[in-house]
Amino acid sequence: MRQSLLRGALVWLLLTPVVAGCVIPSAPGSSAPPTAEVQPADARALAYGRSAGEVFENPQLRDKLRALFGADWAPPTPGGVGKLAGAAPQYFERGGPLRMVHVGDADYIAITGCAAGQACSSRRGLLLIREGGEQLMARLDEGGFSHHYAHGPGVVGGPGGAGVMLESALRALERVSGGSAFPLPAP
Repeated sequence: MRQSLLRGALVWLLLTPVVAGCVIPSAPGSSAPPTAEVQPADARALAYGRSAGEVFENPQLRDKLRALFGADWAPPTPGGVGKLAGAAPQYFERGGPLRMVHVGDADYIAITGCAAGQACSSRRGLLLIREGGEQLMARLDEGGFSHHYAHGPGVVGGPGGAGVMLESALRALERVSGGSAFPLPAP
């Protein structure tokens, strides 16, 4: 008898949140994702180069980009567990237009791209460079998994905090790009 009462109480405890709608309020002090909007094109977007390749080779950013991606900068070694399928720069080989995005309270150069010879839905990247070049954030998508990166002073929350900023920027880019912020395949 006691076991059936305990089982009944356990089932009630497990099902009550589901039946009640399982609404969990936001944690105190948490806020909505930052608003983001694409800015009109201007010379600031080209401050470090006219393409993703030029930006990655820019002497002012080269070392910062390597620090941003860490071990993922280089191609994976055989048997490398947890590594990307390619080196981080490969996710920008087929680059989209460089644009300015205002996220939260700052302006960023936004660079999108994808791996050459791949469908842009499988291996693609988004790089945000805060105006001035001191803060960098990136998102590399690979087969349904997103890898987030953050580098520089004042990047709140490291790669985890960068995810919210990157998602807001990506949504803004998608709104002005007809649904996909990434380069379209050649006809």
